[in-house]
Amino acid sequence: MMEIYFLTFIVSVCFCYSFQKLFIKKNKFDSIKNRSSHSEIATRSGGSAIFFTLFTLTVYLYLIKNPVFDFSILIPLGILFTVGLYDDIYDVDFKLKFIFQVIAAKIIIDNGLIIDNLHGVFGIFELNRIIAHLLTIFIIVAIINAINFIDGIDGLAISIVLLFIGCFEFFSISETPYLYVSIILMISLIPLYYFNFRKSHKIFLGDSGSLFLGGIVSIYTIYIMTNSYIITPKYDLHKIIFVLSILLYPIIDITRIVFKRIAKGKSPFEADKNHLHHLLLSRTKSHFRSTLIIIFFSLIFILTMQILIN
Repeated sequence: MMEIYFLTFIVSVCFCYSFQKLFIKKNKFDSIKNRSSHSEIATRSGGSAIFFTLFTLTVYLYLIKNPVFDFSILIPLGILFTVGLYDDIYDVDFKLKFIFQVIAAKIIIDNGLIIDNLHGVFGIFELNRIIAHLLTIFIIVAIINAINFIDGIDGLAISIVLLFIGCFEFFSISETPYLYVSIILMISLIPLYYFNFRKSHKIFLGDSGSLFLGGIVSIYTIYIMTNSYIITPKYDLHKIIFVLSILLYPIIDITRIVFKRIAKGKSPFEADKNHLHHLLLSRTKSHFRSTLIIIFFSLIFILTMQILIN
C-alpha cells in the first residue's frame, strides 16, 4: 500500500493547484470582510482538493478490486461537501445548510452508526430508539458545526482534525474499518499546511472542507461510541471522556460562542470574530503561533486525562 500513500500525496498537491486555478479563473476568492482574520488574496478551494483526493483514490481502489473501506460513507460526506461548496461560491443561508446537515446525519444513522448507549454516564446505558436517533443527530450536527466554527485561522481546523484522526486510530485496540480513510485524509491534508500558511495565493478549507471534515469527525465519534470500537487497555479511558478530551477546544469554542450570540439576541450561526482563536490571534499576531498554542494545550489535556484516569 506504500504506493497508494505516495499517490495520495501527489494527487492532493495536484488537486490543490488545479482547484485553486479554477477558482481564480472563475474569480471566486474568499471575500475580505470586517470579521476576516486575513488580508491576502485566497481561494476557498481546499475542501475540493481533499474531497476529490479521497474520491479519486476510492475509485482507483475500487477498480483494482481493493475496497479498503465502506464506500457508503461517501454519500453523507458528499452531501456535506456539496452544500459547503455551494456556500463557498454563492453564500447559502445557514438554515439550508442546517437542513442538509440533518439529512446527512440521518443517512449516517441509516448506515448503522448510532449512539444507543451512554455507557453509564448519568447512570444511563441503553437508550430507546427515538432518543437515540435525536441524540445522534444532535451530536453529528454539533460536531460538524464545531469544526466549521474553528476554521477561522490558518491551520487550526486541519490540525484539530489530524489530531482527532490520529488519536482515533492510535487508541484503538485493533485496526478500525476506517484505517485507510484516515491515512488517505491525513496525507491529503499535509499539503494544505503549505498552501494555508504561505504569504500569497493562499488556499483555505472553505465550508466545503470544514463541513466535509466535520462529517468525518462525527462519523468517527459515533463509531467510538459503538461496541465495535475498543480502546486499548493500556489507555483505559471512558469513551465519552476520550472523545471530549480530544475535541476539547472545538467543544468549548462552540458552546461559548453559541451562548454568547444567543445572549445578545443574535443567530448562533451568525459569523463574528469573538471565537477564542480570534482573541488569541489578536494577542499573538500570528496564525502559526495561535494554532501551535491551541494544539499544544490540547495535547497537554489529552495527556493529563491519561495520567488522571490511570
